Amino acid sequence: MSETAADVQPDGQRKSYDFQEIEARWLPFWDEDATFAVDLEASSRPTKYVCDMFPYPSGDLHMGHAEAFAIGDVPARYARLRGFNVLHPIGWDSFGLPAENAAIKNNAHPAEWTYRNIETQAASFKRYAISADWSTRLHTSDESYYLWTQWLFLKFYEQGLAYRKDSPVNWCPSCQTVLANEQVIGEGVCERCKTPVTKKALNQWYFKITDYADRLLDDMEQLQGAWPERVLAMQRNWIGRSTGASVTYRIEAAEGAAETSIDVFTTRPDTLYGVTFMVVAADAQLALDLVTEEHHDELHRYRDGLGNVTEIERQSADRERTGVFLGRYATHPLTGERLPIWASDYVLADYGTGAVMGVPAHDQRDLEFARAMGLEVRVVLDTGEEDPSVSGTATAGEGTLVNSPAWEGLAKTEAIAKSIDVLSSEGTGEAKVNYRLRDWLLSRQRFWGAPIPIIHCEACGEVPVPAEQLPVRLPTDVRGEELSPKGKSPLAGLDEWANVDCPACGGSARRDTDTMDTFVDSSWYYMRYLAPKNDEEIFSTETVNRWLPVDHYVGGVEHAILHLLYSRFFTKVLYDMGLVNFTEPFKSLMNQGQVLNGGKAMSKSLGNGVDLAEQLDAFGVDAVRLTMIFASPPEDDVDWADVSPSGSAKFLARAWRIAQEVTSETGADPAQGAAGLRAVTHRTIADAEQLLEAQRYNVVVARLMELVNAVRKEIDSGAGPADPAVREAAETAAQILSLVAPYTAEDMWSMLGREASVANSAWPAYDESLLVEDTVTAVVQVKGKLRDRMEVPADITAEELEAQALALPKIQSYVEADGGVRKVIVRAPKLVNVVTG
Repeated sequence: MSETAADVQPDGQRKSYDFQEIEARWLPFWDEDATFAVDLEASSRPTKYVCDMFPYPSGDLHMGHAEAFAIGDVPARYARLRGFNVLHPIGWDSFGLPAENAAIKNNAHPAEWTYRNIETQAASFKRYAISADWSTRLHTSDESYYLWTQWLFLKFYEQGLAYRKDSPVNWCPSCQTVLANEQVIGEGVCERCKTPVTKKALNQWYFKITDYADRLLDDMEQLQGAWPERVLAMQRNWIGRSTGASVTYRIEAAEGAAETSIDVFTTRPDTLYGVTFMVVAADAQLALDLVTEEHHDELHRYRDGLGNVTEIERQSADRERTGVFLGRYATHPLTGERLPIWASDYVLADYGTGAVMGVPAHDQRDLEFARAMGLEVRVVLDTGEEDPSVSGTATAGEGTLVNSPAWEGLAKTEAIAKSIDVLSSEGTGEAKVNYRLRDWLLSRQRFWGAPIPIIHCEACGEVPVPAEQLPVRLPTDVRGEELSPKGKSPLAGLDEWANVDCPACGGSARRDTDTMDTFVDSSWYYMRYLAPKNDEEIFSTETVNRWLPVDHYVGGVEHAILHLLYSRFFTKVLYDMGLVNFTEPFKSLMNQGQVLNGGKAMSKSLGNGVDLAEQLDAFGVDAVRLTMIFASPPEDDVDWADVSPSGSAKFLARAWRIAQEVTSETGADPAQGAAGLRAVTHRTIADAEQLLEAQRYNVVVARLMELVNAVRKEIDSGAGPADPAVREAAETAAQILSLVAPYTAEDMWSMLGREASVANSAWPAYDESLLVEDTVTAVVQVKGKLRDRMEVPADITAEELEAQALALPKIQSYVEADGGVRKVIVRAPKLVNVVTG
């Protein structure tokens, strides 16, 4: 790379460390050199696929991006140094509601806001020196992308995995669209706008994810130890597999209604003799089917009152139990007893068949309902506790079955097995597995999303858009008021777009005017990175199978259920279609923490936001990246109030000056140099390898700081900059530093006389004979800023290390000046961070 005269001093050395000059020197080089380009078809080297959860283009990059993408860049750069053929792609999840709302506000098309923000973020990503191959770039709102989203929808439709049905759905009154169950969070609010979610009866499109419930659960064995346990636990709980029995209840005929039957799932068939009534979800179609004419109006009034009540409220333990008698009776499958059938809001329409058997003595909600309606409470499980009809507390634990002729005296577990046997022999029930998971509601009543490629014809019904007619394009001339939410998709009001000829019969027909949930787009994008410009096929199966599953996937834990569960589902469907040969999309998963300020999440309302661009301008890209990595393990939160980007900048300058001072020639034998420094260098390499594999990136930085300090000491007091061991240490420091501070590392590598780029150099090997070490240097920080060091035994405990660090006179003075110790973070035997104040 050529330099200008302004870059160097008369003796050939560069001027003092200036991050702005260094960034200006190397940013264009990486583009011109195509440093991070990947040959997807090359098969001579092993592959490594590192993927960051792609961003939404809501504006410029923020501090959360700075943390997540700095963390994701470390394994990508390390794999490159280890000789892997590395794919580290980049793209944007660019459909979605914020763009549509911005378009309404500014009387514009959503694409204008979206692509303007993408270009802003792209420039910032390049400045941030992410080692991405920009030829992989994609945007989910491009026609060339959503063509294949629609193609996948049609493939799902062909296999019966995409279907429409009428049902009560989650409705956000603010966003004016339906939500999947997974998008209703907390106390029943919309995950995007936090508005309380209501129920609304609509005909909607679903993906049949429930067909894959068992595989989604069982295949987690492949992920054990490679995914955070809390993510796996969240998915297990969401899928919610439970075993029990399906019990058939015959429904007596009534005036104007024939005899019928309903199946009820229960995890406690042992309490069957305690059933004294039945309850149906008031908003389920089943309630309308069962109600007699006499009670019809009362039921409708009750249903009308449920419109603004969330599911969380309906199931709340504090909610008053209410209901409507339907005028019908069920027949107990074993005793023949007549059981009144009620409708209530505490039963949910989409759980099982929308009906439950009331066992008030042993289920708290059933007990509250029975007491409110004056229904019988019958004890069939003796737990030694007070009668629930007296205490008001249901007994649901372990006990012995009583008042249950077919399994009297049995313990709960034995009675459950016996009850299933009896039901099966009587033909009134069978063993059953049920799931909390519901099918994925994917249609949205908004504009900025992939149109659903179905045409509705009165003669032919649902007709898939022929593949050769894909994509079904969004109109490009829709603006402002036309996008305003009205309870139905804006596309429904565009007759010129919606009215078409039926592909099957040629008659008048109409397009489906809903769009797909944006989680459909993000469920497969990591595969399209392998073919972002391919117009002929979604991707090459051979190429995808060579590169996937993704080796390292990095992103926030907030996607534990939505995105990650859906991606796993998509992968299994594509496996069944023969398009891929793997069943899980991501081998390993890293969830980074949040970036806080003063112990709280950054927000405009709190006034504690930190502007990333200002930090980059003040301290430089490398200092911000280094601070993010050094502050904590990747999965922990980073509190920007407790760290020091200025301290990081000073360390980078110190490392940079070492490379400037080295005078020994390249190729000099380091074995002829200082033995003590060589031991530190090789121990650093060995430790860094182990720490990088364990994803302890912050401790790698601590080891690097020790190495730089050791080199500085050797230059100042030993053989000096001509020592070949100094060159070895400086080159090693540049290579390790390239993982977190690429600009400074490139400049060091160049000053050391090496060919750029350090990113494509070979990871240094260590000599095991140099690794013997009885003591280590502990780095002691105050609020993330290096304040002292101490020699300690290599096997020192965390408690001993903390005590010795707090006893250091220099550290004591900082603690006293700042008002005392707030917390002490011991990350490893070589790193202590004292937070004061």
